[in-house]
Amino acid sequence: DVQLQASGGGSVHAGGSLRLSCATSGFTFDGYTIGWFRRAPGKGREGVAYISPSDGDTLYLDSVKDRFTISSDNAKNTVWLQIHSLKPEDTAIYYCANGKFPLNVVKMSPSPPGLFNFWGQGTLVTVSS
Repeated sequence: DVQLQASGGGSVHAGGSLRLSCATSGFTFDGYTIGWFRRAPGKGREGVAYISPSDGDTLYLDSVKDRFTISSDNAKNTVWLQIHSLKPEDTAIYYCANGKFPLNVVKMSPSPPGLFNFWGQGTLVTVSS
């Protein structure tokens, strides 16, 4: 069975850093795009970072690209999201998800979250000012 499990969230002060992990099983990364998404209180789900693990190509939400870094370890079937300079507005539940399509599909989509097939349970990030 395909599984994705996000972890690494926590409560931090503004300016701090966190490294979120997405442990996956039941599929290989070849041909997949892995995305990190978040849902802030009272807001809809938004994609913040995506990676094509087979070639390392990445894509970021413009508002976070200077602070978020997505990476993968294909041997460990794990994708990370490093977040620096956390802001209170980063407070959200963060999820990872997979989709069997190239990263370019995300670039062209008006609603990337709807493209992704399997979603893991999220991890809560709370940033205090």
